[in-house]
Amino acid sequence: MTDPSDHELLEAWHGGDSGAFGALVRRHQAALLRHARGLLGPRGPYEDVVQEVFLKLARERLDPLAAPTTGGGQLASWLHTVTRNACMDTMRSEARRRARERAVAPGEATPGGQQLVEAEDTRARVERAIAGLPVDQREVLVLRLLAGRSYREIAEMTGKKVGTVGWLISEGVKSLSVSLASLMPQESGKAGDGMGIA
Repeated sequence: MTDPSDHELLEAWHGGDSGAFGALVRRHQAALLRHARGLLGPRGPYEDVVQEVFLKLARERLDPLAAPTTGGGQLASWLHTVTRNACMDTMRSEARRRARERAVAPGEATPGGQQLVEAEDTRARVERAIAGLPVDQREVLVLRLLAGRSYREIAEMTGKKVGTVGWLISEGVKSLSVSLASLMPQESGKAGDGMGIA
């Protein structure tokens, strides 16, 4: 017996079967958590974001006819798009909060904290560089480099063609290599990409 499709689960849930919604959550939750964690980081509120995505799915009560009868690609795409948007909103909100805190809190000197400060500066520069990428590039880079997804998996998650995913990754890596050139060690006057994306 094959598992019911997303379409069938949506229909069952709309018909009053609360277990069907639980099955949808179990089917998609792990992938959404990896996506959100990749964008927000391991200390970010990625679990809260994914919970909000499922609450939105429950409130929206998507038309089951809009979901394909096989594969569930449209629902997965919708869930990943909502997850990405919620992560971006969270990051913008967090950036505003940090800016407010920096504006009101004087800097504190910590004995022996030079290495920690430098590491935090480097991490902040990388985060800013990634955050400065267009959303499409940023998403595919996070899914490829942080979540270890294949081009085909990224294409399925985002609804993009595999060739488009490859192009977006290439463009994103080029932009990052320019933004972060000063952080890269120079060898014989050339910096290698070293990103390991193939």
